[in-house]
Amino acid sequence: MKKENIYNVPNFLSFYRLLTFPLVLWFIYVGEDNLFALFLCINLITDILDGLIARTFNLKTEFGAKLDSLADNGTFIAAFIGIFTFKMEELSQSIWMLWLFISFFILGLLLSFLKFKQYPSLHLYTTKIGGYIQGLFIFVLFAWGYNANLFYLAMLLGYISHIEEIIILLLSKEMVSDVKGLYWVLKEKNK
Repeated sequence: MKKENIYNVPNFLSFYRLLTFPLVLWFIYVGEDNLFALFLCINLITDILDGLIARTFNLKTEFGAKLDSLADNGTFIAAFIGIFTFKMEELSQSIWMLWLFISFFILGLLLSFLKFKQYPSLHLYTTKIGGYIQGLFIFVLFAWGYNANLFYLAMLLGYISHIEEIIILLLSKEMVSDVKGLYWVLKEKNK
């Protein structure tokens, strides 16, 4: 079995996001919404860069996929806490949609841990697209304020992504990483 080189730029960027997770939470705790927003935006940018660099320079690894997923979820957990702490009033009319999104997210995690005893790292296309739109929404929310249309789009893509993830986890016999989507899982299953 070929050994993976885990010491690469994409993994360092993901590791950076994991390291800054407690710092971002600290900024929430002490009420530093500007520093919170700054570091959260840096984390969102490094999330885009790590995947782009990994694909462009063929640096994708199994370890990196898991590390990236963990860092992604840390970033979004911090974002959720920050939204509830700093932007609750702006989201008050549609907060139920965010709770539904969080419920799907938690359901996918629970299913993965109960069925496979590990953290999911599927990296679906819908998750990537949804993540970019959600990241854009978070950036816009903290830079300029609430944008309802962007919020609805981010939530819709999030629901689709998490439902797709749950279906794939239910259909899969073992945990897989870097799955493109349900279409490809079903195509592979029917071979």
